[in-house]
Amino acid sequence: MSSYEWNKVAGAILLAGLIAMMSGFLARQLVSPHHVERLAYALVQPGEKAAIPGGKEAPAPAEIPPVAPLLAKADVAAGEQVAKKCTQCHTFQKGGKNGVGPNLWGVVGNRRAHLDNFAFSKGMTDSKDQLWDYEALNKFVTSPKSVVPGTKMAFPGLPKAEDRANVIAWLRTQSDNPPPLP
Repeated sequence: MSSYEWNKVAGAILLAGLIAMMSGFLARQLVSPHHVERLAYALVQPGEKAAIPGGKEAPAPAEIPPVAPLLAKADVAAGEQVAKKCTQCHTFQKGGKNGVGPNLWGVVGNRRAHLDNFAFSKGMTDSKDQLWDYEALNKFVTSPKSVVPGTKMAFPGLPKAEDRANVIAWLRTQSDNPPPLP
C-alpha cells in the first residue's frame, strides 16, 4: 500500500473520531440532564409525620366518620359487588381455603388474627386480642396499613363510606351467628 493510501486511512479514522466527539457535544447541548437535588415525594415511615416543603407539617388525617348510622341503610347486594375486589386474596365461604389473605367467614365480631391456619403479619398478631367490631372494620377497610402497621395487606382501602358500610353489612351476613347491628 502506498503512503497515499495510509494517509486516507488515517484521515478516515481522524474524521470518525471528530464526528463522534462533535455528536457527543451536540447531544449534551440538546439534552442537558438535570440532576435532582432532592426527592419529589417525601418518604414517610409509619409513625412519622410527613413534612410539607417550607417547613410545615402535614395536616392530620381526616377523622373517619362512624359507620353505625350507615349500616342501617346499607345495601347488602351492593356490598357483595364491592367485595368482589377482595376475592383476589380472600375467600368468604364457610370452611373455605385461605388465599393470599385469610378466609373471612365469620370475621365480623371475631378477634383479629382469628384463624390458626393462616400466617398473619406481626402487626395483626400483635393486635389479636382486639375484636373486629363494626367501627374497627370501618377504619381497617378505609386504610389497612394505617390501622395495622406492618400488615401484609396491600389493598389501599375503600375511600367511600357507603361502600365500606355495604361491604361490612355483607360481611355480617357471612356468619352462622352475626352480631347485632349497633
